[in-house]
Amino acid sequence: MSGTVNDNIFGSSGSIIAAAGGLSWQSVVTASTVTVSAGKGYFINTTSNACTITLPSSAEAGDQIILADYARNWGTNAITIDSNGLLFQGETDAYIVDYDTAGQAINLVYSGATVGWTPASDIVSAFEPVQPPTQRAIFGFGTTPGGNIDETNLVSSSGVIASDTTGVGTDRHALGAASYGGDKAIFGYGNSGSVTNLSNLVSNEGVVATDTTGVGTARSNLAAATYGKDKAIFGYGSAGGKVSLTNLVNNSGVISADVTGVGTSRGSLAAASYGEDKVIFGYGEVSWPTGVSMTNLVSNTGVVSADVSGVGTARYSPAAAGYGTDKAIFAYGNTSYSSFVSMSNLVNNSGVVASDVSGVGTARSSPSAAGYGSDKAIFAYGYNGSHVSMSNLINNSGVVAADVTGVGTARYAAAATGYSFST
Repeated sequence: MSGTVNDNIFGSSGSIIAAAGGLSWQSVVTASTVTVSAGKGYFINTTSNACTITLPSSAEAGDQIILADYARNWGTNAITIDSNGLLFQGETDAYIVDYDTAGQAINLVYSGATVGWTPASDIVSAFEPVQPPTQRAIFGFGTTPGGNIDETNLVSSSGVIASDTTGVGTDRHALGAASYGGDKAIFGYGNSGSVTNLSNLVSNEGVVATDTTGVGTARSNLAAATYGKDKAIFGYGSAGGKVSLTNLVNNSGVISADVTGVGTSRGSLAAASYGEDKVIFGYGEVSWPTGVSMTNLVSNTGVVSADVSGVGTARYSPAAAGYGTDKAIFAYGNTSYSSFVSMSNLVNNSGVVASDVSGVGTARSSPSAAGYGSDKAIFAYGYNGSHVSMSNLINNSGVVAADVTGVGTARYAAAATGYSFST
């Protein structure tokens, strides 16, 4: 047998034909949904519509299903595989598995409970499950006129901030937060009257755990963000003096020892994810109260790059968040002790920071920000001579909306991050 992937869905190796010998082939599927069974082969015709394919809810090792691109149209109308509660290549059913290249044939074999369904062969590649974006956000901790607090506020997938939740963990401010493990979160470090190295894990239901101690150099005024899609990084901050060290967080929420810093030591900066799996640290202050405009990019393996200078108006105490699935935004902050700004700077999916955008919303410093609703962001709280509780929503094009008032306890120097795959 001869041919190429582009002219024969079964390829030149004959591997799928050989595997299909004992299967019962079914009528051509044209519907937008189909539930399939083990021991059968299916021709999936997506000429008129995409198709969601639901796998069996139970399976035994060795169970086999073959799916074939009947009309060579998966490149136009993709198939999506719903693993129906079982694992697919080791990932849970929350992960998205799309096949969107024309001319594929997929031989799925159930390997057992540890890995679940796996493509024993497919024409283009054995697609990895794609992690869905986080849908909800959480704001936590901060300082009020009465002192530090540990309350949290959950944010729905539509950007609505809930009322205060009584806190768990040590009251503190000037900490960092990021998601890890895909759908969970971590708060770390901060000032409780003195600098700390405390951390608090957050479940995918938004439940904050009690303190974990002893995770790297105690410090405050640092920043954190998610890299590699399921890990996190804390970086920079103040520990008696400014530092540039980082601490990586694995996908189980375990914080590593200090990594000697790259880039200028500074505090009161912000960080966000961009490019789907990388991080940008930006702005801050080296010598208070003078801000800087430098950034540092972080690879998808957690490696920090050298300083990049000259990216918008120098300032400190801004906030940052990802938006639009692969871009980021910095906004608000101080240009001097009593000069608050509302300007923003967009970051493209290559980590390039754009020039200043005139501000929308109340000028303030030390707000917090997080992504929500898969591709949007929210900035909330801060200080402008008074503690404030307002928020500003960011759409998936990076446009900042007007103030929304009255969202929980007024405070500043809290932390925020996205969590949860569920809407």
